[in-house]
Amino acid sequence: MMNFLNISDLSIQDLNGILEQAKMMKNARVGLPKGAYDEGQPLSQHIVALVFEKPSTRTRTSFDVGVRQLGGQPILLSGAEMQLGQGETISDTARVLSRYVDLIMLRTFECQTLYEMAKYSTVPVINGLTNESHPCQIMADIMTFEEKRGSIQGKKVVWFGDGNNVFNSFFQAAEKFGFSLVFSGPKELEPAKDLCRQAKKLDIDFKIDRDPISAITDADLVATDTWLSMHDNPEAKKIKYNQLKPFQINEELMSRANEEALFMHCLPAHRDEEATSDVMDGKNSVIFDEAENRLHVQKAIMRWCLSK
Repeated sequence: MMNFLNISDLSIQDLNGILEQAKMMKNARVGLPKGAYDEGQPLSQHIVALVFEKPSTRTRTSFDVGVRQLGGQPILLSGAEMQLGQGETISDTARVLSRYVDLIMLRTFECQTLYEMAKYSTVPVINGLTNESHPCQIMADIMTFEEKRGSIQGKKVVWFGDGNNVFNSFFQAAEKFGFSLVFSGPKELEPAKDLCRQAKKLDIDFKIDRDPISAITDADLVATDTWLSMHDNPEAKKIKYNQLKPFQINEELMSRANEEALFMHCLPAHRDEEATSDVMDGKNSVIFDEAENRLHVQKAIMRWCLSK
């Protein structure tokens, strides 16, 4: 049984295999209506539980559509509909769900909830997002970059903003795929110190550069995420916004990157906050390609987990 919990858990061979599978399935669907089955219906007679403690647009839609295209049957479950950690232990929920379904995707808050679900489940578990990582998103980002610019190995990736869960998965990917990674954001929101220590131990080409112009120079990929969480209180939002404002990605800053540098944002976005609309809608932006590729990558991840 193979779980997909974090990019760091998989070999580069498995990661590249997932990406190749995703590209093949994407190409095979050209011209087909969205509801058409993939050839062979790899998940035929399989039921997939899609469990959401956190709300979602892209994760929910892409996994639901993906299961259906693969010939499987999705069951959507929200935190409000379940007793996940509220009167029933995570371990008991995992044991019960395993009796009903063939695969579990969990989008949750605490990473410990994910790990406990995986520990006690007897079917594969996929990380749809936690507060600490978002591996499906970064796999889609790498697929998108390589579609447009070839191998990401040896390229310079620059992250602007908060050292959050999406950044953490970029960090893990830097070690596996061999690209350099620069974090540019305020000291108060920079990555956890243990990541910096881990970078030295794993020989990851990683640095923190709080000068946005210096950071973006020669960048091949520029990425960011929303600054403000729906769970932040109003005062925290105000403080965070002021800290992050100098790191907004605008046309002037983007012009300092390589001419062919791509711009990515995992969405949802607060336009003209973390990035201006002219960047988001510009010729180097691939934000909607990223969103589409979530579908194809996640289908490949499900097939990998079930060896289909």
